[in-house]
Amino acid sequence: MREIEKTKEEWQQELTGQQCFVLFEKGTERPFSHPYNDNKEEGTYVCAACGTPLFDSEAKYDSGSGWPSFFRPIASGNVEEIVDKSHGMTRTEVVCRTCGGHLGHVFNDGPKPTGLRYCMNGAALKFHKAE
Repeated sequence: MREIEKTKEEWQQELTGQQCFVLFEKGTERPFSHPYNDNKEEGTYVCAACGTPLFDSEAKYDSGSGWPSFFRPIASGNVEEIVDKSHGMTRTEVVCRTCGGHLGHVFNDGPKPTGLRYCMNGAALKFHKAE
């Protein structure tokens, strides 16, 4: 059970088609297509569906992958990692623990201090600029 559970129709009322595709159909946006990939402002990235804080701009870096990338989440309890064996490979999917929305995947090729690359879909995120 998730803290927030809604039907597909309820999510469609609140989100764009691209956000629904990424978050609740486990879709992926095209690389280099989302403005958050190049965002260098200070602030917090939250789940586009439910607003759960996910990543701080201090953990964001340019991975060259074409998707917003972070070396750690704000709190490990805000994301959930799930084994993903789709598309003929094994990866680690990252979802929002609050609503279950698909965010992207995490890989072991990131920078120090964690060595992790949380490769996220910009459509799954909203950015709250620091005041």
